[in-house]
Amino acid sequence: MSFALLLFLLLLITGIVALADRVHFARLRGKEEREPWWIEYGKSFFPVILIVFLLRSFLVEPFKIPSGSMVPTLVVGDFILVNKFTYGIRLPIIHKKITALNVPERGDVMVFRYPEDPSTDYIKRVVGLPGDRVSYLNKTLRINGVEVQKKPLPDYLHRERIHYSKQYSERNGNVEHAILIEDDAPPAVPFVKQFPHRENCTYNADGVACTVPSGHYYMMGDNRDNSADSRVWGFVPDENIVGRAFFIWFNFSEPSRFGRFK
Repeated sequence: MSFALLLFLLLLITGIVALADRVHFARLRGKEEREPWWIEYGKSFFPVILIVFLLRSFLVEPFKIPSGSMVPTLVVGDFILVNKFTYGIRLPIIHKKITALNVPERGDVMVFRYPEDPSTDYIKRVVGLPGDRVSYLNKTLRINGVEVQKKPLPDYLHRERIHYSKQYSERNGNVEHAILIEDDAPPAVPFVKQFPHRENCTYNADGVACTVPSGHYYMMGDNRDNSADSRVWGFVPDENIVGRAFFIWFNFSEPSRFGRFK
């Protein structure tokens, strides 16, 4: 059971208890008679759960980064906030968009429901928009035939397992951000799954080139050689979007990471 569904069920139960007490049970009690524990707790928790449910469903939702696919932008243990209304307002639980606002842009760091298992949330960077021709050949990213420029940065030191990776500054859309590339990793992904619109992609020993279908997005991790992303499992449909990540609010191992990221 997802946390959103659990929260909704708790909201429903406490709401029913509070309403039932207001219209029925309160009239049966004497003025000096104490409320039963289940009514007291239900009435106390209902407004708290309601506020949390509304904030989490329509404004911001917290997430914890579980993997290193977005290093150096996001590291394992980062607690981040995700804007839930940037790309439109969606109904909780059923995820149906009811109001369209902005659309994802290249360079956005986006949380989405994993196409193969929508109960699991993933986070990657938007690389390709609907209709784009995206190629990643010999570790060079091109959008619609134009190479995405990158500039060398000092090598990145991984803390969890001591080694260095080549680090570059890449500008995708209006966002300039850091990426990592491993010199000794092959340019092609080690395996490819079958996914909807698989025929839009061409794979070879140099990498992959794909045309992004309408209503879908092409996602990649900033840790390019250590990310299972659209190169492996395909495109992200618009209905799977959760929101745009925009803020690191805590990391137990590195409190100094508090703040915005690119």
